[in-house]
Amino acid sequence: MTADTKDIGSFTVTKLEGQPLPLSELAGQVMLIVNTASACGFTPQFAGLQALHEKYAAQGLSVLGFPCNQFGGQDPGDNAEIGAFCQRNYGVDFPMMSKIEVNGAGADPLFTWLKAEAPGLLGSQAIKWNFTKFLVGRNGEVIRRYAPLDKPESLTGDIEAALAA
Repeated sequence: MTADTKDIGSFTVTKLEGQPLPLSELAGQVMLIVNTASACGFTPQFAGLQALHEKYAAQGLSVLGFPCNQFGGQDPGDNAEIGAFCQRNYGVDFPMMSKIEVNGAGADPLFTWLKAEAPGLLGSQAIKWNFTKFLVGRNGEVIRRYAPLDKPESLTGDIEAALAA
């Protein structure tokens, strides 16, 4: 896919275990897409993301985690180590994807698209750190981008509004 893609359902991502996940399979759901890291000051946000998953999955929320090692080398493990860490320490059972890059020439096309659809502060497209979050509505359009400092529980109002739409 290219950054010109207008439909999130056009993207296929790769699960931590190596299987492809066409995002078209999540059509009609609200998605919370997050770049994650296992050794970051924001890593405890996994607990909040898991809580959102548990509370809203039945209503149509899909939380998707994308490990990234681009910020301070804070996710150096391989996919198996990342998955074990997330499960063991935070009980994560929402889908985790294979490790990706979110910035630069090697940026995953999905994140290139997300950044273009929802630029950051002062129009910057670059992701500044781990746990940047993107909320995507049932219609496949990006609703909002959230900074790493925004705790998952602070997103509940926006998630509930997106689920009701």
